[in-house]
Amino acid sequence: MKISKTDCLRTPKADGFYMPGEFEPHEGTLMIWPWRPGSWNYGAKAARAAFAEIAEAIAAYEQVYLFVRPQDKASAQELLSSDRIHLIEASTEDAWARDTGATFVVNDQGGRRGIQWEFNAWGGQYDGLYSHFEHDREVPERICNFLGDSFYNARPFVLEGGSIHVDGEGTLLTTEECLLSPGRNPSLTRAEIEEKLCQYLSVEKIIWLPFGIYNDETNGHIDNMCCFVKPGEVLLAWTDDENDPQYARSRAAFDLLSHTVDAKGRSFVIHKLPIPKHPICITEEDLLGYDFEAGEDQREAGERLAASYINFYLANHCVLLPRFGDENDTVAAEILGKCFPDRRILPVDARVILTGGGNIHCITQQIPAKKRGNRL
Repeated sequence: MKISKTDCLRTPKADGFYMPGEFEPHEGTLMIWPWRPGSWNYGAKAARAAFAEIAEAIAAYEQVYLFVRPQDKASAQELLSSDRIHLIEASTEDAWARDTGATFVVNDQGGRRGIQWEFNAWGGQYDGLYSHFEHDREVPERICNFLGDSFYNARPFVLEGGSIHVDGEGTLLTTEECLLSPGRNPSLTRAEIEEKLCQYLSVEKIIWLPFGIYNDETNGHIDNMCCFVKPGEVLLAWTDDENDPQYARSRAAFDLLSHTVDAKGRSFVIHKLPIPKHPICITEEDLLGYDFEAGEDQREAGERLAASYINFYLANHCVLLPRFGDENDTVAAEILGKCFPDRRILPVDARVILTGGGNIHCITQQIPAKKRGNRL
C-alpha cells in the first residue's frame, strides 16, 4: 500500500497527519530479533534472552511485531510464548528498530501512515557504524506493508527515530550533536532540517539541546538524554559530579530547557534522572565474544558505554526501564514511578543491550493506535 509517487510529493502536515507522543495509546511495538556478531557477543544468546523478556513484557499490554531472519526463527520461537508476538520473516543487518523502523503519524479521522527516512547506519561514509545496511533500509516499507499502512518516502533525508522525541502537541526535542552531524544531512542548513521535521512530523517548535549522552556512538541521540513525560514535562539525564564528562552536557541542556517554552507557550517541568553512579565499561570478557566484520566500528576494553535510564520505553500501561546493577537503578525506578503513577515500572537487566550499542528504547518502535477526535 505504498503511497504513489505523485502523493509522495505531499507531506504528513499537508495531509493533516502528525506524530503523537510515545505516552499516547499504542496498537503495538516493532522489534527486531538480534543476530549481528559485531553487536551481540557470544552468538547473541544473552541478548536474545533480554529481547525475549522485553517482548513478553510488552505483549502483556499490546501487540509486538518482531522481525526475524528465517534462519533465526527457531531461536525466537524457543524463547517466546505470547500469542500477541507476531514473528515476521525479514532479513536485517541489526536489531535497532527505533532507528531503522518507520516513524508513524496519525490524523483525527482514524488514519495512520508511516514515514520512511533514509538510513545510513548512523553516519554513512563519514562515521557510520557498519558498511552494509541494505536490508535495514527496507524495514519501514516492510512493517507498513504488514500493517496495511501507506507511507511517505522522506528520502534522501537521513533520520533515525532515536534522534527525535515529540510531545504530540507541536514540540520536538533533538540534539545539535546528532542532527547537525556531517554524517547525516551535510548539504542542509539547520533551518532546512527544521523545515523537514515540521513538514513530516507536524511540529511547530524544535528545541535543540547541544549534546546527548557522553560517548554515545549514535552522535548523541536525544532518546538517551531527554524525553517527554507528557506535554510540558520532561525527564533529563543528570549527574551532580562536576568531574564527570556528562555533567557539562546535562547542565547545558538544563539551562536551555529552563529558559525556553514549548509550542504552546508552557515552561518546562524538568525532572532530573541520574545516570548510573559508576560508569559502565566494556570488559575484556565482553570483547572476546564479538566477531567484527571489515568496516564495522569496533569496541575496546575499558570503553565507557552510554548508559542512561532515559532510554526506557513507554508501552501501554507500563514502563520498561533499563537496569544496570548500579545503586541508581532503584533511584531511577522511584523517579519514574512518581512521573508515571498509572503505569507499572518494569526494570529489565539491560547491560547486554548496552554492550550492543543502545538500550530498551533503541530496540523498540511504537506503532500508535489509530484515533478519532479533535487534536488538542
